[in-house]
Amino acid sequence: MQNVYAAEAFSSQSPWMLGDWKGQRTVLEQKGYTFSLGYTGEMASLIDAKYASNHGTEYADQFALGAHFDLNKILAWHDTQAQITLTQRNGRSLSQTADALDGHQSSVQEVWGRGQTWRLTDFWIQKQFLQQTLDIKVGRFGEGEDFNTFDCDFQNLALCGSQVGNWVGDQWYNWPVSQWAVRAKYHLQPDVYAQVGVYEYNPENLKRSQGFNLSSDGSKGAIIPVEAVWSPKVGVAQRAGEYRVGYYYSTADVSDIQNPNQTSHKQGMWLVAKQQLTSDHDNPERGLSGFINLTLHDSDTNAVSNMQNIGLVYTGLSATRPKDALAVGVARISINDDIADQQAALNQPRQNEEYDMEVYYGIHANDWLTIRPNIQYIRHVGAYKNGENVWVGGIKFQTAF
Repeated sequence: MQNVYAAEAFSSQSPWMLGDWKGQRTVLEQKGYTFSLGYTGEMASLIDAKYASNHGTEYADQFALGAHFDLNKILAWHDTQAQITLTQRNGRSLSQTADALDGHQSSVQEVWGRGQTWRLTDFWIQKQFLQQTLDIKVGRFGEGEDFNTFDCDFQNLALCGSQVGNWVGDQWYNWPVSQWAVRAKYHLQPDVYAQVGVYEYNPENLKRSQGFNLSSDGSKGAIIPVEAVWSPKVGVAQRAGEYRVGYYYSTADVSDIQNPNQTSHKQGMWLVAKQQLTSDHDNPERGLSGFINLTLHDSDTNAVSNMQNIGLVYTGLSATRPKDALAVGVARISINDDIADQQAALNQPRQNEEYDMEVYYGIHANDWLTIRPNIQYIRHVGAYKNGENVWVGGIKFQTAF
């Protein structure tokens, strides 16, 4: 019977492009084995710039091959699961090749970066205790998978994913880089939990040649994040929200920006808020949602002192396209005043703030393909007041094979 109703390849009713493998995919999931292959591709083209006349187009992409194991079904290990994910990144970023985007603080193609190579991105096991109130995760994974998490539907990096990792990227490693780590989460009540983690800080993990590095040789210390998360259902309509507040501290010694002969430690805070604001009576998933991200970093060690983004997403503008989404977001990236003062003292251009804006329309072609054409505007590229102002056109593809 499963073979009769199994989704065929390229079926619009299937969550996978390649279908249900004549029902075998579902059979494997029922036994505890879930396999995935995802693809993200991003094209960016420079449309206009204030000063530069040379335009260009670049394409970057990523494959993610994953295997998830329900160890309760496989080995009778109650409340236990494991994950392995391999990633490969390819291509080039317009932010790295276009003269008009020279010094860009963000990136117009978030999928580019961390070495265009194969990596072991996930290799962990997770178990729940105390009637599923305590959750322990151990292995190799990135901070942004559990802490300061945020959706990655926008193509501009300043509006996508864990923002702490974007501005403290020399120590906080987001996807696809992994490191040895442990994370403990405790549910105070069903919609509230607190968590703490310890993540190895090892610069060796950034090297292209170390995509499958399992050694702790070269370790410099640890990043320790803590976070509280509240996921309420608001109002009579039970509109979903998520609110995160957190703090991180690094045990690694780094040079002080004002006094290079002295050492200090990176630390900072973040706030993430997402809330559905309106909903359709017949389809609660349709409606307007809003989001805010704030990060604050210490001025002794970090080049970016703070960052904010804000945006709106409307899902299902039309009843005939209930899963399409129209979104707009704006981000502000502020450079550390100490660095700006040093630049001024040396008669160099002073960095202040960069603004990154994006509008996209997400076309839900089917359950295995989403296409998001977008327009981006970057003001004061590089955070220079007299820097470039640039318009970029892009398209983001996300596919589940």
